[in-house]
Amino acid sequence: MSLESLKAALPDYAKDLRLNLGSLAAEPALPDEVRAGTFVASALASRNALVTEAIVAEFAPHLSPEALNAAKAAASIMAMNNVYYRFTHLVGGDYPTLPAKLRMNVMARPGVDKGAFELWSLAVSAINGCGMCMKSHEQVVRQHGLTAEQVQAAVRIAAVVHAVAATLDGEQALAPQLVAA
Repeated sequence: MSLESLKAALPDYAKDLRLNLGSLAAEPALPDEVRAGTFVASALASRNALVTEAIVAEFAPHLSPEALNAAKAAASIMAMNNVYYRFTHLVGGDYPTLPAKLRMNVMARPGVDKGAFELWSLAVSAINGCGMCMKSHEQVVRQHGLTAEQVQAAVRIAAVVHAVAATLDGEQALAPQLVAA
């Protein structure tokens, strides 16, 4: 599966997603490896096998083995952190002051540039809807010299990849109904 076949799998009503995927694949605001890692982390966070397969096939060749591992780690650790920190933020009370007691060693030593890893974590946090994590990661990436345009580009990638996954999931769910009709 390639990015072109993923675009072709989108229904006509999702033409805008097809166009956005194409333009974001060449987004000039992000260096190649950072853009590729953002796509991979976002695809993994989207939880759609077809999207993940196509995105990894397209963008993994632009990543060192360490960067591919770090993009996967960003999706993995944020799957945990986004749930936990969204809970502490939304519920409040004593929870935000209690120690998390969750291992997150990869955050300190991701194996790639810290700014890139934090940007990938930000993109995944945007997909997962954790405001506390988005704010925290955005501050760190800005401290590492990334611009507002680069942050916006990463979140645009996350938004489009997630929308592609949601669209394909919806089409798959409707497929048995269309066959029965």
